[in-house]
Amino acid sequence: MVKMKNYILLLLLSILPFSGIFAQEEQEKDKPVRAPFASGYLIDNQTTMIPIKGTLEFAIQHKFGSIENGISDFYGIYSPGSNIRLGLNYVPITNFQVGLGLSKEKMYTDLNAKWTILEQTRENTIPVAVALYGVLAIDGRNESAFGEGKVWHSGEGISEFEMVLADRFSYFSQLIVGRKFNHWLSLQTGVSFTHYNMVEREFDHDKVGLHFNGRINVSPQSSIIFNYDLPLKIQQISEQLEVPKHHEPNVALGIEIATSTHAFQIYMGNSGGIIPQDVMMWNSNSFSWKNLAFGFTITRIWNF
Repeated sequence: MVKMKNYILLLLLSILPFSGIFAQEEQEKDKPVRAPFASGYLIDNQTTMIPIKGTLEFAIQHKFGSIENGISDFYGIYSPGSNIRLGLNYVPITNFQVGLGLSKEKMYTDLNAKWTILEQTRENTIPVAVALYGVLAIDGRNESAFGEGKVWHSGEGISEFEMVLADRFSYFSQLIVGRKFNHWLSLQTGVSFTHYNMVEREFDHDKVGLHFNGRINVSPQSSIIFNYDLPLKIQQISEQLEVPKHHEPNVALGIEIATSTHAFQIYMGNSGGIIPQDVMMWNSNSFSWKNLAFGFTITRIWNF
């Protein structure tokens, strides 16, 4: 947990000096670009976009089971392996958002926050948007889910059944850099750090990842969207003599239809997780036809 906090502190310290460079008079003269993204969500990722101050957002994220059984379970739509998350986000001050969510898988309760440090401007005074995103999630399963012969280890040592609340915590922090290149193309890249306080003995607590995603507008309301999330295999942060199995990249492609208050995304991808630390740490599905599954995200915003 200390290591995780050090990574987040280093990330903040590396970005904050740059936020003052582009501020003051030049930023006031050069307004932010219009609608680099239609929503704060882009499949399994967050965008640098935050709605205006006073906005309340409701999000439904749903992933069905894999399509490998074909028509027998209607290509995963009737599969019992589905996952869903309900979330609420609020913007209390300009460019800062807080949120709360509840997921079916592992009964995660997540608290999240996003801060857009820099907004890209129309005259390129600021050429990119920069945001920080963080998630604290609590595994809400019954304690019996952590037993049954499995041996877990946390920062306090190794145990089979003795758990404290902090053992259920996991963390995700991400630096996001995005740019709207023109009226039809917006791209993002990012780097993330994931930490689980307790994992099975053969796994690591930490995972560093790279991210690449974007949207291509094909009409005033419709876009093609995609994401690629890559967990890295880094021996230097591994706690094992050999780095555990390299978890699979998360790849997804879909379409987005948006209005001024709604955004609807439907896509196919190979990860069953929804919250980012689950996607980065536990996705074992290789990118193949049998592992693909349908998913959708719906967002609705209100301004007060």
